[in-house]
Amino acid sequence: MTQPIESLLEHLWLSEQLSTNTLNSYRRDLCKVARRLQADKLDWLSVNDLQLAAAVFVAEEKPSSQARALSACKRLFDYLQVYGQRADLPTAHLSSPKLGRHLPAIITEAHIDALLATPITDNPLGLRDKALLELMYATGLRVSEAVQLQLVEMDLNRGLISTIGKGNKQRLVPLGEEAVYWLQRYLADARLFLLKGRACDALFVSQKKVAMSRQLAWMIVNKYAQAAGIQHLSPHGLRHAFATHLVNHGADLRVVQMLLGHADIGTTQIYTHVANERLKSMVHEHHPRG
Repeated sequence: MTQPIESLLEHLWLSEQLSTNTLNSYRRDLCKVARRLQADKLDWLSVNDLQLAAAVFVAEEKPSSQARALSACKRLFDYLQVYGQRADLPTAHLSSPKLGRHLPAIITEAHIDALLATPITDNPLGLRDKALLELMYATGLRVSEAVQLQLVEMDLNRGLISTIGKGNKQRLVPLGEEAVYWLQRYLADARLFLLKGRACDALFVSQKKVAMSRQLAWMIVNKYAQAAGIQHLSPHGLRHAFATHLVNHGADLRVVQMLLGHADIGTTQIYTHVANERLKSMVHEHHPRG
């Protein structure tokens, strides 16, 4: 059961250059379905559509998990058909469960001000954390993009960074003056101290003298969010805040799409809904007949 999964993932890596995180997500979902099929003495080559549906649409799971598992299965069976291992597609008539529109939590500009004021910048770690938070809010980078930034990908004189996003697509993202200032402070006063003489090309480094991990970046955001009294703020929440605040201040949706690195404008349009919800709540709160 695992060989077809690994063959698919290798194919996707070579042909579409999907990220490690995306490939690992496919692997987890396919292995989960594979275990259920094996429990019924079925495999990828013998299962029919009804049997596959039973393994995917498990009542105890959220609709979003079911939809993700079905998406992974569709990729696998498409691959098996193209390479002649199956003549049919058991996923052909299976549809994802309906998912309600999930709007990101509204993070206000006051929340962000409180978050960015929290790090104590008189020590190297606090200065690094401040620079990381400022950069993530200023650019809307995914956490993986932020921790993978290399020194050569920054041009602080011009206020630009170059990053490689999903689909191995490169994009240029401008930095604001605050982010540039704190990055310069971090580079001058903290980064070399943390590395203690060890060579490293990554912009953000840890006390272990290596590039910062995604997990550490998540912990940093969560730590300061809790200190600022903000509930459930993740690195992706900073990305949402970046986009929502741009839309609130009148930024063109196509520009926001380009800055976020979205392939489809439909993905970016969710931020117009977030902005509309914010406007509704403000009217409800402040209008005498709201």
